This record gives sequence, C-alpha cells and structure tokens, in this order.
Amino acid sequence: MNLIKTNVLDVYILEPKVFGDNRGWFMESWSKKTMEEAGLHYDFVQDNHSYSAQKGVLRGLHFQKGADAQAKLVRCAKGAVLDVAVDMRKGSPTYKKWVAVELSAENYRQLLIPRGFLHGFVTLTDEVEFLYKADQFYAPQADRNIRWNDPEIGVDWGIENPILSEKDANAPFLSESDIDFVYEQ
Repeated sequence: MNLIKTNVLDVYILEPKVFGDNRGWFMESWSKKTMEEAGLHYDFVQDNHSYSAQKGVLRGLHFQKGADAQAKLVRCAKGAVLDVAVDMRKGSPTYKKWVAVELSAENYRQLLIPRGFLHGFVTLTDEVEFLYKADQFYAPQADRNIRWNDPEIGVDWGIENPILSEKDANAPFLSESDIDFVYEQ
C-alpha cells in the first residue's frame, strides 16, 4: 500500500496494490498492520455503503460532534466522486483548509480522514457506490453538517447547482454551527 500525504495535515491518500490477471483483480483495501507500521492507528467499527443514482449528487459537509467524532477511510467502488475533507481542528496548521481528491472504481484510491474534519463528496458520474469505514458508531444526537458552499471554507466542488438532500440544502453556515474540534499534536 502506498501512502501519500496531502497538503492538509493528517489526511492521506491510500493507493492499494492491485493484482490482476485474466480472471480479474484482487486488492487489500485495509491492513491495520500496514497502517500501524506507518504510524497511523485506527480501529474501525462500522462500514457504510451509499448509492447515488445521478451525476451531481453532493453529500456533505458532514461530521459528528464531540466524543462521537469519526475518522473515516473512504473509497468509491463504482463510478467516480470528488471527495473533500476540511480541517476544522482549531489550532491546526491547516485549520479551515481543504483537500479534494478524485476517487473512482478505476483508480482504486482511498482517502483517510482523521477526526476533526468535515467530509463530503460530489458524484462525477451516474451510478456511484461509495464505501467508508468509521472508527465510531453513528450517533444521531451528534450528527451535524455545514453548508456545502460556505464562503468561509470555499470548497471548489466544480459544480454550481448540485443535487442536495433537504438536510444538506438547509445546513447552517460555519459561523452558525456548534463545531468544537481542537488540534492535538
């Protein structure tokens, strides 16, 4: 597995080794041992799988507050997405900075996002299946989101009028949120 640092602190692109022949292919999508050898320690407890029918569906920017915050390992199993992580850890050298990475069934890339980040993606194709591991269980009482086009964050999604859920369309701006992540070295 190849780990690539991004320009946002603690966010990594993971490129698994893919072995293929005339029958198809095989890859190891996660190895706790490999990650720990790289100094990354995550215990994932929940896997999630979403489906988006159309190009232009935007899901985000999401997070869970407080002790229920989640680290995630995300990948696209069918189609392609632009995946975004925003550092919201006050005191971080990359506070309010974001990284966007294309994840697709063709490039096999994954994005490792620690706790303290907003997360979202926009579909670049129809028929997208998106998978993610989380290191905390879903906690409805801690579930939050921030407006996808918040000017204080300024994510360039490459789309003017995405297809949004009611929840995401009505999300608060960062200045109205109760986000409280703090950077710990």
